[in-house]
Amino acid sequence: MTLDQVRSIADAVLYEGYLLYPYRASSRKNRSRWQFGVLGPPHATAASFGEEPEMEMQCLLAPHDGPAAVTLHLRFLQLQVREVRSTGEDGVDVPVEQLIVDGVPVMSWDEAVEREVVLTALPLGEVADAVHEVPGGEDTEPVTDARGVVVGRIVRRRLPLAVRVRVRAVVDDGYVRLSVTVRNEHPEPAATKDAAIRSSLIGAHLLLRAHDAGFVSLLEPPAGAAAAAGRCRQRRCWPVLAGPKGTTDTLLGAPIILYDHPEVAEQSPGALFDSTEIDEILTLRVMTMTEEEKAEARATDSRAREIIDRCDGMSPADLQRLHGLLRDPHPPSPAAPVGPAAGVREVEPAAFDTAGAPWWDPASDASVRPGSDVVVIDGVRVAKGSLVRVHPSRRADAQDLFFAGQVARVTAVLSDVDGGTHIALVLVDDPASDLHDWYGRYFYFAPDELTPLSVEETAQHREENRS
Repeated sequence: MTLDQVRSIADAVLYEGYLLYPYRASSRKNRSRWQFGVLGPPHATAASFGEEPEMEMQCLLAPHDGPAAVTLHLRFLQLQVREVRSTGEDGVDVPVEQLIVDGVPVMSWDEAVEREVVLTALPLGEVADAVHEVPGGEDTEPVTDARGVVVGRIVRRRLPLAVRVRVRAVVDDGYVRLSVTVRNEHPEPAATKDAAIRSSLIGAHLLLRAHDAGFVSLLEPPAGAAAAAGRCRQRRCWPVLAGPKGTTDTLLGAPIILYDHPEVAEQSPGALFDSTEIDEILTLRVMTMTEEEKAEARATDSRAREIIDRCDGMSPADLQRLHGLLRDPHPPSPAAPVGPAAGVREVEPAAFDTAGAPWWDPASDASVRPGSDVVVIDGVRVAKGSLVRVHPSRRADAQDLFFAGQVARVTAVLSDVDGGTHIALVLVDDPASDLHDWYGRYFYFAPDELTPLSVEETAQHREENRS
């Protein structure tokens, strides 16, 4: 896989939150944009609410026989202010929020320009430390009506940026621990929120390519690298392996939590700036917008226009693709012969046809009773109503970590089609636990993430709840 192919993943990071549904400038949520990977100016005042100026990532490499090196790509967005100016009869331009031209709105808005700083083939034994300048600028575009008369101008302005990139490496247990620090070095003070974001690096992330070396997974390191992986420290940037599964030559350092070898779903027809696998619902929501709302979205940003046009042009077959694909949970064994000679079609992962029947019908499967099924944890039978203490461990996300040590009540014991067991819970101390239980909003954990409460602890908690 080439680095350009990995960029499809990196672009999802770059534009995460760039615009949010309903993709209109008048939407309050789109007045507080640029949520991820923002490196603010170092001289911002407290009143500007500027982000921290620095991020740092540490990763591990296993060198091969040749002289190891890495190529580093720092990618980010540079804010570009788009100001619409209306030309009066006296020829004087006046800034306006919106200019209507032949019935079509042209709006002032904050856009963004992609930027990339590339450091090529840095030897792992050398330290790199340099400031890189990103030029600012101003561009002017005339606005004409259907008769060709100039009725206004669009002025786009960008502030110059300066970014320091430091790369250094040390040997750790036979591996190389690589540290990459990125810092915004904008020299001017920023006293307002607008001034701070206009001199920030937005959506900043790293793409690294190894030469004569391979990156080591920090999420699932091999046994020999576990100790060195545990000594890696991250600050506002988290490294994961990128590219096809099984490859180790590419790494993505992202400002959001990802897993190794992240992928863009093959069914996704394009960016919606919300990389949480909800393409279908966002597409359907776009289709419910009025023509006036769509017109405003199109005028807000060219990328919003692409979303609206794409959703409007989708066929029923396109929508059906977004609805998901049923995959065989038990694909052929890797040892089984594949290919034309074996008469097996080479498809991975395999999808299967249920001939219109539900893939699983709980009404006809008497062997599964989530409300009464039992699982044994540490020798204790746990079922609906049991109290347990939560210890998130299985690649827990940020929300799960807040539940560490909390007492929860079991609402169901469930099994999946792969034979795994999942425990549905509500937190005992959550004031809304009864409400969550009423409409079926549960948290799910594996049995090895839970510890049953003793008889004494259970009695104490139930007494406290009654009082």
